[in-house]
Amino acid sequence: MSQARHHGGDHASMRPFRNRVAGIWGSLRRYADGHLTARICALPVLVLAIVAFVDIAGGIWLPLLAAGPALAAATNGPRGVLGIGLLAAALGATLGHEHGVPTGELAAVLSALLAVTASSGLASALRGRRERVLAAVRSVAEAAQHALLQPVPETVGPFQVAVRYSAAAAEARIGGDLYALVSTPHGVRLIVGDVRGKGLPAVGTAALVLGVFREAAYDEPDLLDVVGRIERSLARNLGPDDFVTAVVAGCSQSGNLEVVNCGHAPPLLISASGDVTAVESAHPTPPLGLRALTGQAPRLQYLPFAVGDQLLLYTDGVTEARDHAREFYPLAAGVARHSSDDPARTLTALHDELLAHVGGRLHDDAALLLLRKQATDRQVPALPRSKVAF
Repeated sequence: MSQARHHGGDHASMRPFRNRVAGIWGSLRRYADGHLTARICALPVLVLAIVAFVDIAGGIWLPLLAAGPALAAATNGPRGVLGIGLLAAALGATLGHEHGVPTGELAAVLSALLAVTASSGLASALRGRRERVLAAVRSVAEAAQHALLQPVPETVGPFQVAVRYSAAAAEARIGGDLYALVSTPHGVRLIVGDVRGKGLPAVGTAALVLGVFREAAYDEPDLLDVVGRIERSLARNLGPDDFVTAVVAGCSQSGNLEVVNCGHAPPLLISASGDVTAVESAHPTPPLGLRALTGQAPRLQYLPFAVGDQLLLYTDGVTEARDHAREFYPLAAGVARHSSDDPARTLTALHDELLAHVGGRLHDDAALLLLRKQATDRQVPALPRSKVAF
């Protein structure tokens, strides 16, 4: 386990070293990516060389020269395609002359090469245009993600925090899962939720919930009033079949956690000794947006939270992730395997294992937020672990 997390000075002294390591690793990756790109762009030339060699050694293979500009359409720009096409035509004319290919047949081969080159150049230009549009969309999506899911600092008050988020729509970068953590005059407050549905409507609902939460978390001393404001806003703006499951939590003056679970998956409490327990609510509350249908009001759950304890909040994209055998990802077991005193390291290991479980790509949005209480100069006694009040 990393000891730098226990002492602020040690952690700060390690940061320049970690930044240098990250910079070196990033440079190596860019170097490797650049060499890989250069090799891929040179692949059409290699194809032409192989065709020419085979043609010289074993017979007439001139029509296969068209593979050069055709392949260049997927790896090079229009100018590269044109260059490969001219090289293929030059090779074809030279080899045809050496083999004594009839003029009419050679003209047909060269005409086919020029036609393939022209069509490949057009395909390359269209591919480049689509890539530029995709890059613009990605940049907009990244800006929207930073505005919607604002970065969470590593340390907030007495807590260490780490977040991992993956959108099912990989190109969009954002989805219907939401999280936020804010430091307010009433203590640290956080929310993790999941909007019903996917796509832009889910993103809009997530933005609505996060906007109301950030305002209410500052304004309302009572955590239940924060939940009430979100509920009223959703009741005015959502359709009859829409809802949001969420866990809203805050640090009370006693040092314990206040938790309101609105139809969401139960958080996992990781004790300082490594025990993992699901925090089930004794009084289940319906998802946000559905209270009018049930009439059930949310209740606070007071959770003892001592130094070294951790709380993991997540969305169903994690627990419902399946492998090739259709088996769900065992989150609690994964937490027990990878739990450490560094939340960022724990979530990195969990996220990597989750991706390996599903074969590399998630089919639903997934969010993980891990909160760890660290030692402070002034400790407030916590409730006994066996006593949970509602």
